[in-house]
Amino acid sequence: MASMKVSLARALLRLFAVQGSYNYERLLGVGVGVAEEPLLRDLADGKYRPAVARGAHFFNAHPYLIGLAVGAAARAEHDGASPDQVERLREALCGPLGSVGDRLVWAGWLPFLSALTLAAVALGGGWIAVVSFLIVYNIGHVALRWWALKAGWTHGARVSVALHHPVLLKATATLGPAMALAVGFALPITAQYLAAPFGSWTRLALALAAVVAFLMLRVFGDRLNGLRFALGLSALALIAGWIWP
Repeated sequence: MASMKVSLARALLRLFAVQGSYNYERLLGVGVGVAEEPLLRDLADGKYRPAVARGAHFFNAHPYLIGLAVGAAARAEHDGASPDQVERLREALCGPLGSVGDRLVWAGWLPFLSALTLAAVALGGGWIAVVSFLIVYNIGHVALRWWALKAGWTHGARVSVALHHPVLLKATATLGPAMALAVGFALPITAQYLAAPFGSWTRLALALAAVVAFLMLRVFGDRLNGLRFALGLSALALIAGWIWP
């Protein structure tokens, strides 16, 4: 048991670097193989090398939940699953882990905490709000990584049980509305905070720019995005500042 806990801890540490070997041929596959390797060391010599090689095949999913695939595939190898079964397991996990992770983290946990942090800064929280964000966000994301790895190892080929865990489903369903509420609360407070140093006419110009940006993104959304608009607006501001006496 102690040995397995050490192996899981080693795999967890490697999961933090899973995106370091990203490439267009295998995406996150090499990183997954490296993270899975500590869990495969107990295999017999004839099974160890092929299992490690399979772990480095093509794979892509949300980096915070990818531990589910790492643990499940390693457990399947220990349980004597055939190479084809392991490959099918990995392929079946790509889509669900990416979808759940995106909704849970990128469209939930991260913007939810970011909005609260912006509001806290605007209300005078300062660096305390920023440090609190870093602490709370990383506690959540490390806990999610650890849970995913342990759940994958526990369930093995039946890892779909973990994806239907009540806490995971409730968090995914709750964080979306909570994020929308937090962003709606933070936007006017943050806008007022950022506009405070400017005069009335400048505030009006900023408001008009925001309205124009919204309309252009709605009308030309297929050819224009927020980054392109922001870059164009920045270029115009630089030119205006250079010309204006």
